Amino acid sequence: MLSLTNRKKIVSNKEQNFSEKIYLPGVLKGMSITIRHLFKKKATIQYPEEKRPLSPVFRGRHVLKRDENGAERCTACGLCALACPAEAITMVAAERKPGEEHLYREEKYAKEYYINMLRCIFCGLCEEACPKEAIFLTDRIVDTEFWREDFIYGKDKLVEPIEKDKRIDVTKRQTPAVLAFKKIPGLRHNVLYEPKKLKEKKHHQH
Repeated sequence: MLSLTNRKKIVSNKEQNFSEKIYLPGVLKGMSITIRHLFKKKATIQYPEEKRPLSPVFRGRHVLKRDENGAERCTACGLCALACPAEAITMVAAERKPGEEHLYREEKYAKEYYINMLRCIFCGLCEEACPKEAIFLTDRIVDTEFWREDFIYGKDKLVEPIEKDKRIDVTKRQTPAVLAFKKIPGLRHNVLYEPKKLKEKKHHQH
């Protein structure tokens, strides 16, 4: 029979000896490799007790930011969901009611906000698309879970605590252009909620 290619290989049907039949040479070879690695520097760490140093701009778990007065910045504009290539973000918008100015920064806010961590690719496009600096990726790692449903994060896991000493620092992820923009007076984006001024405004209206 003619060979179609020159890559043919003759298979040997050599009979195994006793040591080969009990796999002794293979076992000893594997054990020698294991013993050699015992004296080498470990490539793994004991996580979570030990943690590797991360880049200052590491893109990890998301956070929904509050302003300096504790009001939520997100206005449910949907730009983050539109920019997300994995379609991992969904939200439900609602209108702010009178008396909730200390809770939500703008007239419209995100009543519900979800991120599917199993779909997210941590690209940071949601962060770049947000006009209100409401969403950032932090240096925190997403927790492991047993059920897929637990990887869908809502506002209970995304919104940062209202206490100032528990806020999540994202200054390393803010560009100089953004920090300069925040200092421009008169822009609504930079206006903070002040209870005293709000009461005076309502008094003048009546």
